[in-house]
Amino acid sequence: MDIGIDLGGTKIEAVALEDGGGEIERLRVATPRGDYAETITAVAGLVERLEENHGTAASIGVGSPGAIDRRSGTVKNANSVALNGQPLGADLRQLVGDRVVIANDADCFALSEARDGAGAESDPVFGVILGTGVGGGVVVAGHLVAGVNGIAGEWGHLPLQWARPSELPGPPCYCGRSGCVETFLSGPGLERDHAAAGGGRSSAAEIASAAAAGDAAATASLERYADRLARSLAAVINVVDPETIVLGGGVTNIMYWYDRVPELWARYVFSDTVVTRLVPAVHGDSSGVRGAAWLGASRR
Repeated sequence: MDIGIDLGGTKIEAVALEDGGGEIERLRVATPRGDYAETITAVAGLVERLEENHGTAASIGVGSPGAIDRRSGTVKNANSVALNGQPLGADLRQLVGDRVVIANDADCFALSEARDGAGAESDPVFGVILGTGVGGGVVVAGHLVAGVNGIAGEWGHLPLQWARPSELPGPPCYCGRSGCVETFLSGPGLERDHAAAGGGRSSAAEIASAAAAGDAAATASLERYADRLARSLAAVINVVDPETIVLGGGVTNIMYWYDRVPELWARYVFSDTVVTRLVPAVHGDSSGVRGAAWLGASRR
């Protein structure tokens, strides 16, 4: 049995998987807001419940916001700021033993979709999260690439590629810079751009519905987003050259991207042909927690 933990800002989800990937049980609790000690206690409690319910010790993988600093072992770059500067791995190992492996939550998403999801027959795979924030992960030959600094796949904090004058300097980002990919391609980024263009305050889903009904402002907003996504992913293709790019997160439920973005990225990729596939995640919102379980299994 392998246990995966998805440590989110509002909820902590745990899943127990069979060796073949079948789901045994899933549990969920609310994340203690701003309380690091209570957060790690909650994670340990989920592990203990799953192991007690099924009478076996398990490998444990944890998908966490941010990254683990390889020198200090502490969390960095997490938008759940209570985690930053904390020795998450060491503290969890004290509570549940040395079976714990931690990776960025977007990395876990990428590993899940590369292992038995939309990228299962592909290599390399680039996994993309487009939601409240923007993240990514790289899987090569079935193995997650973390990088020497622990930040492989962090394309959300690249500057928007081939930026137009009207896009500069770009919206401010929580990282302290302006014009990061995340500020344009997150769900709030799409909604902010639509409102700034005179489309009114609408959710991403509402913008997509209005575009499907023929609303010109909504259609224009989707087209601007698609072009920005194409430019940003073209930069990834130019560096990583993945066979498949898998999209996950709330914004990726808009089907417009899957045909339109590959049409557009051909303008920016440094190749006369582009055969990279752009596909939605198979496991949807479950990919993060499933990838965390696969992460633990890979370290057994």
